[in-house]
Amino acid sequence: MRIARALPTRQRRLVGAWCFLDHFGPADVSSGRGMRVGPHPHIGLQTVTWLLEGEILHRDSLGSLCPIRPGQLNLMTSGRGISHSEESPVPRPAGMHGAQFWIALPESRRHGNPAFAHHPQLPQARHEGFAVTVLAGTALGERSPAEIHTPLVGMELRSSDAAQTQFPLDPGFEYAALVLQGSVTVEEETMLPGTLLYLGQGRDRLRLRCDAAAVMLLIGGEPMHEAPMLWWNFVGRTKEELTQACRDWNAEAEYFGKVVGYDGARLVAPLPPWAEPVGT
Repeated sequence: MRIARALPTRQRRLVGAWCFLDHFGPADVSSGRGMRVGPHPHIGLQTVTWLLEGEILHRDSLGSLCPIRPGQLNLMTSGRGISHSEESPVPRPAGMHGAQFWIALPESRRHGNPAFAHHPQLPQARHEGFAVTVLAGTALGERSPAEIHTPLVGMELRSSDAAQTQFPLDPGFEYAALVLQGSVTVEEETMLPGTLLYLGQGRDRLRLRCDAAAVMLLIGGEPMHEAPMLWWNFVGRTKEELTQACRDWNAEAEYFGKVVGYDGARLVAPLPPWAEPVGT
């Protein structure tokens, strides 16, 4: 399955507290075993899973067992530590297409208890030819039920035909756009799937135009004054913290818990290049 890493990149590490964005698919997963991501850990972040097509079965160390389908939202908060797996169910739809985001947790929440929430319905609004689904935060007077710990917003904008608008923004947020299907002209730049367009801060409107059906993600948030560090599946503040998380996971530390019911091996955390061998 094709996976395009939209964030972070060398040019842009963060958009508000959004610190990671993968666009996966579209792909045909009817043959083989489909998606299979074995048990793996997280610290310091929230994961947001959003599907356009397909189905994913989520298991985690809290005992959650939850399928996610298009139009639904999975939100997992790692707190001090959590582990989970992701796999295609049996039977499953033939197609797979979606996005996964990470949100860096603030200091006040990143050492707290882990949590998982599934939202089968999200608020929607229409704006000048676009159907807008609010994944996180508030937009167009609609507020997502997802519990987020920093000021930010995430939206899907979908058109079924040609449309154009000047979409309202919060000037205090920085924003970025990612097209998932079709083509959208954002300001003066025509975007196809696969590339994140960073829009910066200070805008109160965003000009959008599409000539046919299209789907786009728009994310934004208050700029973070200190960027967190990322390694593998961890978000931390220091190299030492990230190294210790890798070693703890590989040693099966209790605070990551155990994923029950996944038919396969847990992933092994690669040590970061700065880590010194144990005993030196």
